[in-house]
Amino acid sequence: MKLLSLLLLAIILSSTMHAAEVAKITPKAADKLVAEGKAVVVDIREPAEWAETGVVANAVLLPKSDFDGAQKQWKEFLAKNADKEVILYCRSGKRAGVVGEALAAKGIKVANAGGFSDWQSAGLPTRKVEAAKP
Repeated sequence: MKLLSLLLLAIILSSTMHAAEVAKITPKAADKLVAEGKAVVVDIREPAEWAETGVVANAVLLPKSDFDGAQKQWKEFLAKNADKEVILYCRSGKRAGVVGEALAAKGIKVANAGGFSDWQSAGLPTRKVEAAKP
């Protein structure tokens, strides 16, 4: 029994040690880093969500679906912004956390700024996005 307990503890510790840690950041702190040229903010929601609610004014729009797929847009973006922190947000912060963990595992400096409503609540500027035409 003791051996089993030690084995379980070792498995739990090794799995948590390999998970990349994603820092949380407030929208105001994120906005400051972007204004200073130290970071770039990315909305990882999908185009229909952008059109429905709008987006953070200075956000780069890169859907999670592209990240999960061929990463056509993401590869170019990451290459261009290798010297900056990538600050992610989505609707609630959950998808931003998932993508953030994957980026952190690749050695990219990344932070999770939560959801779009957090930016709105902070009084930060937003902009409208037109729906994509088929």
